[in-house]
Amino acid sequence: MGSLDFLEELEEVIRDRLREMPEDSYTALLARRGVGYTARKLGEEAVETIVEALQGSRETLVYESADLLYHLMVLLALRGASIRDVVSELERRHKERAGSRGGGEG
Repeated sequence: MGSLDFLEELEEVIRDRLREMPEDSYTALLARRGVGYTARKLGEEAVETIVEALQGSRETLVYESADLLYHLMVLLALRGASIRDVVSELERRHKERAGSRGGGEG
């Protein structure tokens, strides 16, 4: 079973690739092509994930979701943000909604 700690490890690998820009790195290729290209790739992966959610198997949904998450993490890194920033925003929203319900669970 996977560990969510791996997302931070992957994020570090992504940052390393963006810093070093090795020729054989897909992450570096995305960076060289720019934020717009990477955003379009993220959109393509989102569509593929939706298709698999609607008509694919659990395994293909997980596979496409991994591609989606990876491309999101690269885009975040290119814009100076991180997956931790996204988690913090989700936590903030959860606390805000829980507070508005009088401390109930969300």
